[in-house]
Amino acid sequence: MSENFYQQTTTAPESSFEVSLRPPAFSEFIGQEKVKERLLLMVEAATNRGDVLDHVLLSGPPGLGKTTLANIISKASDSQLHTTSGPQIEKAGDLAGVLTNLQKGDVLFIDEIHRLHPAIEEYLYPAMEDFRLDIIIDSGPSARSIQLNLPRFTLVGATTRSGMLTAPLRSRFGLVNRLDYYTHDELSQIIERSAGLLDIPIEPDGALEIASRSRGTPRVANALLRWVRDYAQVKADGRITGNLADKALAMIDIDDDGLDEMDKRLLEAIIYKFQGGPVGLGSVAVAVGEDASTLEEVHEPFLILQGFLQRTPRGRIALPAAYEKIGAPPPPPGEQPSLL
Repeated sequence: MSENFYQQTTTAPESSFEVSLRPPAFSEFIGQEKVKERLLLMVEAATNRGDVLDHVLLSGPPGLGKTTLANIISKASDSQLHTTSGPQIEKAGDLAGVLTNLQKGDVLFIDEIHRLHPAIEEYLYPAMEDFRLDIIIDSGPSARSIQLNLPRFTLVGATTRSGMLTAPLRSRFGLVNRLDYYTHDELSQIIERSAGLLDIPIEPDGALEIASRSRGTPRVANALLRWVRDYAQVKADGRITGNLADKALAMIDIDDDGLDEMDKRLLEAIIYKFQGGPVGLGSVAVAVGEDASTLEEVHEPFLILQGFLQRTPRGRIALPAAYEKIGAPPPPPGEQPSLL
């Protein structure tokens, strides 16, 4: 269970459990203060003008609240939310079906927008800019173009890989926001709020213990809360304390820094099999038996944030903190891997 815990938590579709904990308004959304302030100002300004909100791009690692913010934007704008994702839009007809169902002021949320096919992007540009859709029917000499006028709508795009967005697509968003990892204090507040909604008795030190191992991610925090709740019900009286949370998380091999078994295997592979690096991502993936994209999107960002790992043009390098974490002797000063 522990080895794939974070992968399952950050890549699985949202469950009804997660949806039930979603804050419905900006006032209840904890963290991301600068992003909230900008979005709230945009919504208020558009409402005062009687205008439609400009397009918004939300980027950042999975589980930080991009989908939640799209829902809040829609409710704050008093509009209908339509949700899809980049991989679901396979051909122009799919996009046309989505866009022609929109009403004026509606919010269209496209998750994983970086995974849109380039041909689909070309259709999306005039839809975002001029609110029209040009569709080519048939091919060859009988091909003809049909232009459909669209109601003014707001596109909210979400991406975990902002670097994969094309410049033309990015430039069509009026506001680009990056969501950052949450502090332990913010996550403690989120956990206490979730516990209250689920009627789970929890002590402040219990919330903080879970928060400190949640990798700065609310989705992970709520998933850990659910596990600790189960542990508390079976092993204790149902109340979550700091000591109980520590025992519950130790049972699934999540340590004090929030690292799970796969995180440690990744660091051990770089240190022991590749002499600390630099080493390519593909080689590390083969060494630990995990998909390269999973390592890059789920495990590496947190390890880099915590100072265990560094990406360089030559490959991944284990930093001194990684040697200390797994109990390996650091390389002699003259054998330190180059960071260039």
